[in-house]
Amino acid sequence: MASRRTDRPNVIVFFTDQQRWDSSGLFGNPLDLTPNYDRLATQGTHCQFGFTCQPVCAPARSVLQTGLYATATGTWRNGIPLRRGLKTLAHHFNDAGYHTGYIGKWHLASQNIVPADERGGYQYWLGADVLEFCSDAYDCVMYDGDGREVKLPGYRVDAQTDAAIRYVDAHQAEPFFLFISYLEPHFQNHVDDYPPPDGYRERYTGRWTPADLAALGGSTHAHLGGYWGMVKRLDEAFGRLLDALKSLGLAEDTIVLFTSDHGCHFKTRNAEYKRSCHESSIRIPMALSGPAFFGGGCLRQLVSLVDMPPTLLDAAGIAVPPEMQGRSILPLTRGAAQGWPEEVFVQISEAQVGRCVRTHRWKYSVSAPDKKGWTDSASDRYVEEFLYDLAADPHELDNRIALESHRKVADVMRERLVRRMVEAGEAAPIIEPVAARASGQKRVMPEEARQ
Repeated sequence: MASRRTDRPNVIVFFTDQQRWDSSGLFGNPLDLTPNYDRLATQGTHCQFGFTCQPVCAPARSVLQTGLYATATGTWRNGIPLRRGLKTLAHHFNDAGYHTGYIGKWHLASQNIVPADERGGYQYWLGADVLEFCSDAYDCVMYDGDGREVKLPGYRVDAQTDAAIRYVDAHQAEPFFLFISYLEPHFQNHVDDYPPPDGYRERYTGRWTPADLAALGGSTHAHLGGYWGMVKRLDEAFGRLLDALKSLGLAEDTIVLFTSDHGCHFKTRNAEYKRSCHESSIRIPMALSGPAFFGGGCLRQLVSLVDMPPTLLDAAGIAVPPEMQGRSILPLTRGAAQGWPEEVFVQISEAQVGRCVRTHRWKYSVSAPDKKGWTDSASDRYVEEFLYDLAADPHELDNRIALESHRKVADVMRERLVRRMVEAGEAAPIIEPVAARASGQKRVMPEEARQ
C-alpha cells in the first residue's frame, strides 16, 4: 500500500450536467434520489442557494475552470474553445505540486478527441469534448492522453466512476486534483431522451413532479422518470467514490465539491431545456466536504459557480489569483459574511442575449431584442423581460415586470444589474423599461424593493 501523505488536501470535483437543485432531498424531493449528496452536504458545507452564472454547457465549464465570467473567458456559448493562455484550475494546482487528472466531458475544445494543448493543463486525461456525441448510456467511449479510443464497460456513470476510483487509488501517495465530469442527467442528443439504467425509468415515472413543471408541462411527463433515474444512479456512484476515499484512508484529507453546470426546465420556458433566467435553469446543487468544510453548515448567502475556483484554491492553501472574478466562500463557513454580495449575476446566451440578477426575494432579467444569442456575446441595449417575486411566487408563474406597483423594485434591480455587468467587465448598457399597466390590488412598499 502506498504511504499516506497529509501535508496538503486532495481535491475532487464531482461535476454533473443539467442537474436541478430540487433533485436533492434537502429541498423537499421525496423520492430519496440523493442520500449520499444530502449526507455530504449536511456533514460538510451546503450552499443552499447555489447558482450557475451561465445556464449552458461550455460557458459554465469555462467559468468553473477559470474563475472568470463567460464573457471574460471568451467561451460565451457552445462551440467556442477555451482561449489558449487562460490559466485553469489545473495550471494552478500543477504549479502547487499537485498531480491533476480529468475524466469525462470537456466541451471546451475544437474537436471531440481533445488535442493535448486544449486540455486546460491536466496531466492525466480520459475524456471527450462532447461526450454525448461519442458515447451512449451503455456504450461509454472516451479517449486517453494519446488520443486512443477507450471503451469502458458498464452504464456510463458507473464506467466513469470506476475510472475515477482507479485514478484515486493510483495517486493516493501524492496530492491530487481530480475533476470528474459526467454527462448525466443531461439528455442523450441523438434520441432526445434521458436514458437511465435499466429499470430506473419505471421506478420514478409518474411520481413526484416539481411544481413549476406540473404547472407548465413541456416534455416533463415524457422525460422526468428517466431524468430522476439518472440522478439516482449519479448519487449511487458518488457514494461509491466516497466509500473508496474512506477505504483508502483519504476521506479526512480530501476536499470534495459536488455541483452542476446548470439545471433543466424540460421545454417549459423556451424550446429546449435551459438557457433562461428561471430557477429551473440557473439553480444547482452545490456542497463541499473535507478540510475547511466539515461542519461548515448550511449557507444562506447566494453563491455562484464563479466562486468555486477561488474557494478550492483557498481551501488548498494556494493563493487566489487577483484576476479571478469570484470570491472564496471560506469566510462564510466561519460566519464572516460582511461584504458578500446580496445578488448573483447571470449571463444568458444562445437562446437570447440576456442578463439577470437574483436576490433572496427578487429576480430581474433583460434581453437584447436586436442581438442574436448565437452570434452576439453582449449588447449595449436591453429591454426588461422578467420580474419575479420569489417570496410570493417561488415557481415563477407570475411575471410582474409591467406592473405599476413593482416599478420601484424593477428600478432597484436594474441598478444592481448594471453594476454587476460592469464589475464583470461589460460596458454599462441602456436598459429600457417596459410599458407599465395598472396592478389592481397588488402593492409593494418601497423598503421591499431592496430585499
